[in-house]
Amino acid sequence: MIAFLFNLLLAIAWVAVTGSASLHNLVFGFLLAALALAVIREPFGGVGYLRRTRLVLSLIALFLKELSLSAWKVTLTVLSPDMKLKPGIFAFPLTVTSDFEITLLANLITLTPGTLSVDVSTDRRTLYVHALDCSDPEAARRGIANGFERKIMEAFR
Repeated sequence: MIAFLFNLLLAIAWVAVTGSASLHNLVFGFLLAALALAVIREPFGGVGYLRRTRLVLSLIALFLKELSLSAWKVTLTVLSPDMKLKPGIFAFPLTVTSDFEITLLANLITLTPGTLSVDVSTDRRTLYVHALDCSDPEAARRGIANGFERKIMEAFR
């Protein structure tokens, strides 16, 4: 977050130095500042600002894809004449550890149609998830672990 604010500050400084307060010049200054920060921070072991941005955008893209697919599956399930559902709650062992990561994972699961985060265990190692169709809970666990949880760990560690 600090890198983003510093990037924005550098872009505003660029606009002030060039004397052109247009949107194009601000965007150019923002991109130029992002490049400068990437060049300066990487050799000193800092987390790459551009790399993290790319990973967060990848997480957003995964969420939008999962949102579309699950909405379609729920629609087909609801409209089918013989809804063969096995709703249930399964325990998902957490690999993420920070409060932010657990909250983000729980919210992404809840925002995806057909699933709902119910609770987190007191030791913060298990997330309980309700699924509209819980006929294969192991597949649901693998899907969450290989999807949302992996992307969250890549983007925020």
